[in-house]
Amino acid sequence: METNERDVLMTNGQSVPKDAKVRVENLDFWYGTNHVLKNVVLDIQAHEVTALIGPSGCGKSTLLRCFNRMNELIPGVRLEGRVLIDGRDIYRNADPVMVRRRIGMVFQKPNPFPKTIYENVIWGARVNGYKGNEAELVEECLRKAALWDEVKDRLNAHAYGLSGGQQQRLCIARTLAVAPDVVLMDEPASALDPIATAKLEETILQLKERYTIIIVTHNMQQAGRISDRTAFFYLGELIEVDATDQLFTRPARKRTEDYITGRFG
Repeated sequence: METNERDVLMTNGQSVPKDAKVRVENLDFWYGTNHVLKNVVLDIQAHEVTALIGPSGCGKSTLLRCFNRMNELIPGVRLEGRVLIDGRDIYRNADPVMVRRRIGMVFQKPNPFPKTIYENVIWGARVNGYKGNEAELVEECLRKAALWDEVKDRLNAHAYGLSGGQQQRLCIARTLAVAPDVVLMDEPASALDPIATAKLEETILQLKERYTIIIVTHNMQQAGRISDRTAFFYLGELIEVDATDQLFTRPARKRTEDYITGRFG
């Protein structure tokens, strides 16, 4: 398929399709001498949910943390290749603080601050200099995270009083309050019960209308329910990426088929 010249940005002399919100180019990553990611090439589209799947230790979470430069906080790491957000290389001439502001992160276990529900949501926005109506922002973000109706009458209650699923949605609201473009989720439902997981998945599907979402999950049924595209990793290599329906029903690689059908994992 030909690329329309008007639909291309030029970055450091290379063409980048505008619809690639996130582009990974020939990415290699090491923890010391451990080569964790190997020549990963991946495009992630705007306003889609992209799931990263694969067995434990295959590099999924490491790649996720490459998107907001969190791996730099670990001594002895090394990265080669490029990560582009909207055509801009986030590792060259980019402030990592600003990168992390544009690319929010929701972790595996809920990690609310030891503060009230209200203060949890507004804290990051305040730190980043938000000058608007705080109450309106808190309500907006809690609504986006599908939590407003459950907590609107107790915003000054301590966040630790919420259930696990509510705490995870509170963490999503806190992430949205700093107006990110991309939201990363590292197994966000792994500590939740089925009912809370269903609510979280419903929230993710609603959020993709405004945000680009990249999620690491070991639950292939979950990937099938919520993702538009799925990327399968094995031993640090990207084996296959495709539309989720295609990858789960007609994978192109035998290794992908073996993983999906449970022959190994």
